[in-house]
Amino acid sequence: MKVHLVDGTFELFRCFHGAPRHTVDGREVGAVRGLLHTLLSLLKGDDVTHVAVAFDALPSPRGPARTDGDLIRAQAPLAFNAIRALGIALWPMVRYQADDALATGAARFRDHPDVSQVVLCTTDTDLFQCITGDTVVVLDRIRKSGLDEAGFTARYGIRLAQMPDFMALAGAPTKGIPGVKGWGPASTARALTHYGALEHIPTVSPWDVAIRNEKRLGGALAGQAREAAIVKALATLYDDLPIGDNLDDLRWRSVQHTSLAEIIATVEAHDLQPRLERWPAYRPA
Repeated sequence: MKVHLVDGTFELFRCFHGAPRHTVDGREVGAVRGLLHTLLSLLKGDDVTHVAVAFDALPSPRGPARTDGDLIRAQAPLAFNAIRALGIALWPMVRYQADDALATGAARFRDHPDVSQVVLCTTDTDLFQCITGDTVVVLDRIRKSGLDEAGFTARYGIRLAQMPDFMALAGAPTKGIPGVKGWGPASTARALTHYGALEHIPTVSPWDVAIRNEKRLGGALAGQAREAAIVKALATLYDDLPIGDNLDDLRWRSVQHTSLAEIIATVEAHDLQPRLERWPAYRPA
């Protein structure tokens, strides 16, 4: 069986920006409407039997929601209720990040004798460090493309455990991480392959590996060593969070019909009902 672990924070943000806006009694609910649709699509997959959705802490805004971030956070409680109504295990974070919850789930279930694969549903490159052969893979549900260890190695040219080092040096533009000035993917991969870790890369030349502009790169690293070390530490995921769920807790059995009907009415997602009624696994009371 496969275990699907979903980055709920990403899905909520994606639905806010990708789905049509919709207000009910002055309250923005469009992201939750989109979330219902995308999670239903996941549940309808033939190989989806065990699912959990993890969320970062999304405290409600103080006062009226004005920014996009406010409008997204204001929908979090409703999003949580929607996930529960769909019968999906919910992992809401407070002290840690959703990434850490997903990493914990991957570490916990990858060696379970009944689990053939753990699928991390996210586009977050932080989670790449959790990939294990083809047993733990990352699935980009937008592009419908998966990444296993062989694909990761071909793309980045480094070991999986070096992903935090890679991000600290080369940066991650989509996450707002600039990296160390002058360091690109090629120079970063070559340096990490030879030296193993960020802290082992010399900041003065000559280096004992041929890398173009090593003097300039070493100088840049010397000037940003503290910042790079912080990025590496923050990008390194915890995989031992006190999440009590066992494999059976993640088994998807059925939607909570009454609760789901209430959520659908609250967000006016009436177009979802025909999809539910055509779904054999949907068993109304």
